[in-house]
Amino acid sequence: MVEVAKVDLTNVKPYGDTLNDGMVQLGFTLPVPAGDEAGEAARQLAKKMGLDEPSVVYYKDLGVGYTYFVVYGKCAHTVDYTKIEVPKVDVDVMSKEGVEEYIKDHIKRKVVIVGACTGTDAHTVGIDAIMNMKGYAGHYGLERYEGMEAYNLGSQVPNEELVAKAIELNADAILVSQVVTQKDVHIPNLTQLVELLEAEGIRDKVVLTCGGPRISHELAKELGYDAGFGTGSFAEDVATFVVTEMVNRNLV
Repeated sequence: MVEVAKVDLTNVKPYGDTLNDGMVQLGFTLPVPAGDEAGEAARQLAKKMGLDEPSVVYYKDLGVGYTYFVVYGKCAHTVDYTKIEVPKVDVDVMSKEGVEEYIKDHIKRKVVIVGACTGTDAHTVGIDAIMNMKGYAGHYGLERYEGMEAYNLGSQVPNEELVAKAIELNADAILVSQVVTQKDVHIPNLTQLVELLEAEGIRDKVVLTCGGPRISHELAKELGYDAGFGTGSFAEDVATFVVTEMVNRNLV
């Protein structure tokens, strides 16, 4: 068991079996056929990445000249944890009941929220976790919140359709989920949505948020969104931000 007193937060490094041993595990694929040469290529790459004593502990032939590797090694580098600053949504998260009470006390009407997985993205796991009544991991979705009207448009929704629906429903907030992000396709897609809202003259009239595995609050703000929610976010995180932002911006 690690004793916290022994940890130097100004020089943090990976932990495997022993504190500060630097042990890490990497998994990656190379476009080469499985074999001794492939294993050596993986080992040399790990060494060039800065790992000491790298060793290939597992590999699997993926077919058509590709091989997957698991490599162990020791990381010599450290980070100063005490100097790390991460931009994030600055709000005291309320429970579902707290959000419902907040709506009654401060907004005094139904909050209309429209959400979708946009563009070519067909993965609804993110938007469903936030919006569907059953929610995720014991956290009920926005459809179950009293005082909210939540509309989940599903997957592969064009930005134009999402904007049109938001205008039709006079939405207070728009939620966008982006799970599939190969070649950074989420960047132009998220950017286009902001441009469409601005063209319709409603960007400042809605609370605009996005979320997904590669979404950070910092990235969301850079793209013109009010907030970004990454992995580990739940409905109450989004709901708290939306309702407090509405009040702060006098959108009630």
